[in-house]
Amino acid sequence: MNSHTHPSRVPMAAELIERRQESSDVFTLQLRLVDSQQREQYRFQPGQFNMVYLHGVGEVAISIVSDREDPTLLNHTIRAVGRVTRGLEQLQTGQQIGLRGPYGRGWPMEQAKSKDLVVVTGGLGCAPVVAAIHEVEQQRAAYGRLAIIEGVRHHQDLIYPDRFHHWEQMERTDVVLCCSHDKAAPWPWHTGRVTAHLDQLGFDLPDAVAMLCGPEGMMAAAAETLIQQGMSGDSIWLSLERNMQCGDGFCGHCQLGSHFVCRDGPVFNWSEIGGALKVKGL
Repeated sequence: MNSHTHPSRVPMAAELIERRQESSDVFTLQLRLVDSQQREQYRFQPGQFNMVYLHGVGEVAISIVSDREDPTLLNHTIRAVGRVTRGLEQLQTGQQIGLRGPYGRGWPMEQAKSKDLVVVTGGLGCAPVVAAIHEVEQQRAAYGRLAIIEGVRHHQDLIYPDRFHHWEQMERTDVVLCCSHDKAAPWPWHTGRVTAHLDQLGFDLPDAVAMLCGPEGMMAAAAETLIQQGMSGDSIWLSLERNMQCGDGFCGHCQLGSHFVCRDGPVFNWSEIGGALKVKGL
């Protein structure tokens, strides 16, 4: 299951092809590896991440948002919150940065085949599932029904409106967008938390697979709701975000209990990680 393929620890040069502003503080960088041989050899699994290196500033772990059928263009959606990400935000087309990867364990795409799939995300958590949804779209007959539920706190937090509209047009696919705050704002979709919509799916949940990504409290609440409705913890998968600094499990910054999120995750199933998430301060 672990798709870690021992990527090079030396950053590869990558050129910025396009920069797209997704919201006031979230942007997407489209990168292309400069070396043609590295570009040809690079492959990733949905849910994996790259270490993105800004020379002289530092390095951050960012999930891969691309379509893996076209790994020559690598998209990373980033929130500008720290020194490195604010530096990345200032990049101009044609500038080069460093990139290591791909790292980590991705989504269980093989396990999900022939099953209904529930994707529950919150805020920027919708980015790490994009490649998985691409895969479902490209092999639509191999998967059952697909439900995509994205929650935001404020209506201006929603990114990828065009993607959600596109996914909504896919066969056997439902998209639910909900906003937990700003109930008086001009929001054309649903209000409330994502968990409020899980009992309206009409799925055979004991035989479905769930992919969750977002704030840990939201994922825990969604997982417990799905379990109450009959889903097994082994079928609920979460992508965790921790302080991943090396990508190899050496530095220990991302350790969660006995797991290193960068090496053993970032995707875990609820049965193996749910207990650790409930421990306050771990």
